[in-house]
Amino acid sequence: MTAVVALPGTRSHRVARRLLRHRTGVLGLVLSAVLVLVAIAVPVLAPADPAAVDFDHVLAQPGPGAWLGTDELGRDQLSRVLHGVRASMIVGVLAVLLALLVAVPLGMIAGYYRGWLDAVVSRITDVLLAFPFLVLAVGLSAVLGASLVNAAIAISLSLAPNLIRVVRGETLRLVGESYVEAAVAAGASGATVMVRHILPNAVNALLVQITVNIPQAIIGESLLSFLGLGVQPPAPSLGVMLSSAQTYFAQAPWLVFWPGLTIVLATLAFNLLGDGLRDALDPKGHR
Repeated sequence: MTAVVALPGTRSHRVARRLLRHRTGVLGLVLSAVLVLVAIAVPVLAPADPAAVDFDHVLAQPGPGAWLGTDELGRDQLSRVLHGVRASMIVGVLAVLLALLVAVPLGMIAGYYRGWLDAVVSRITDVLLAFPFLVLAVGLSAVLGASLVNAAIAISLSLAPNLIRVVRGETLRLVGESYVEAAVAAGASGATVMVRHILPNAVNALLVQITVNIPQAIIGESLLSFLGLGVQPPAPSLGVMLSSAQTYFAQAPWLVFWPGLTIVLATLAFNLLGDGLRDALDPKGHR
């Protein structure tokens, strides 16, 4: 991980200090960092091929040689959970990045120029927000087809409406600031004002939204894979593992426990990090 060096007294230093004082925020930061590192280091950490079948050790209980047990085909659960974390992290990050690519320009343009353009973007956003996130993600994924990439696209399009509303609100708030009015008076174009003055000052809100939306994307990927609309077997995914474990829950509860616990920890980690960042970035926070 790359450390950000800040001079004492700078704003970034104050934000880092506030975050480090936020106990649950630090816990979320540590857990999130561990998940990201696990996703990166899966080829080294996984003790076995997640797709390797071993019919001599079907539904083996957790123990030496298979620390999290094996599934109905004798596949190592630890390896599958680790690869499932990678799939969740890929979809979580990719979906949020794609959503930002859509939401940031649309939200800023609507909030800056307002008028009929703002009305059109706002009405479309309101219509999409009328659908629950998971319902919209499932519908879009069913239209696009079942795959990891299509799941990320469907989730990103489902996250975009709320992000558009956040960016639009930030733009409406910032457009009345004195430095924005000074830039307009100096003859700066709308694009220049949005890129140089509005976007940098909306970063705080976007950072918090990113940490809030990543767990939503993780849950969305797990649900889509559970329903057969995301990652396709035999590729490992936490949702796929939960789906295939339903039949064997009574005789092998570990098949449900480990992927379920991993999903809970992943979503909890980023939510705690989001809470910590929100408090640390609050300009009214204590120095």
